[in-house]
Amino acid sequence: MRLAIINDYQKLAMETADWASLPDDIEIDVYHDRLAGGAAAVERLSPYDIIVTAREETPFDRALVEQLPNLKLLVTHGARNAALDLAALAERGVTVCGTGYGFPMATVELTWALILGLVKHLPAEDRGVRDGQWGIDLPRGLTGKTLGVLGLGELGGGVARVGRAFDMEVIAWSENLTEARCAELGATRVDKDALFARADVLSVHLKLSRRTRGLVTAREIGLMKPSAYLVNTARGPIVDEAALVAALESGAIAGAGLDVYDQEPLPADHPLRRLPNTVVAPHIGGRTWENFAARYQDCVKNVRAWCAQAPVRVIAPEK
Repeated sequence: MRLAIINDYQKLAMETADWASLPDDIEIDVYHDRLAGGAAAVERLSPYDIIVTAREETPFDRALVEQLPNLKLLVTHGARNAALDLAALAERGVTVCGTGYGFPMATVELTWALILGLVKHLPAEDRGVRDGQWGIDLPRGLTGKTLGVLGLGELGGGVARVGRAFDMEVIAWSENLTEARCAELGATRVDKDALFARADVLSVHLKLSRRTRGLVTAREIGLMKPSAYLVNTARGPIVDEAALVAALESGAIAGAGLDVYDQEPLPADHPLRRLPNTVVAPHIGGRTWENFAARYQDCVKNVRAWCAQAPVRVIAPEK
């Protein structure tokens, strides 16, 4: 059998996992570029029985899946991958397996890197020092300010705990948020409008779903203070990107820290690349060396289990 590891642009797959533990009859090829879909993906991937892909890099849509006659096992980083047409894969009899995420607090770390970069004006101050200046603007403090958390699950909860450590007031809202969960984290449950209106920093931590897609519209952004910051390390389509850009361009809000976008990679001419009141990252919230190592190790376990006819972490299409 032939196995392809694709989108290994960090060149970590072979370094971090024991691929030699797989059966001897599996021939492994590793590709270090980012593989888009279309004809290039068909040409490269059609010979392979097993494909290991990273998260949301290559779109395995129906058009591609139907042109991969040898594919029997697809392994993806994480337990969800919006780039996979699970129904099409199931129809072709392809087993799809996911991995753990590694250390989820990596996204909490990045969230606070974005928040601190914004309120302390770190990108501008860094450039200023390198250009011979000494102090461009007066940064803001966080103590006593209000942190609004949209979604108080594992990641939102981690962000809330750090906010409390900064002596911030923490408020939160999501559709199913309970008072018990808020009490556990020292947060106050408020309604959705109050979350946006009161927050000095508003951080998004919801999963993308039919219910949350487009949840943050121009209306919600319009409720925010002119001095407030919006941070999104969840998924781009949760926030109306055009409305956010308009608010940033007009000064309706002070700034945004973003790791996720409607289209990734962010197009070269996208306004978010040039707006000075943003701190932007290339969807690296969960992408740390440690997390990729853990995921590749899970990938090897997945292939071994499938070869033993006992697949694990199987991802099935929603019914």
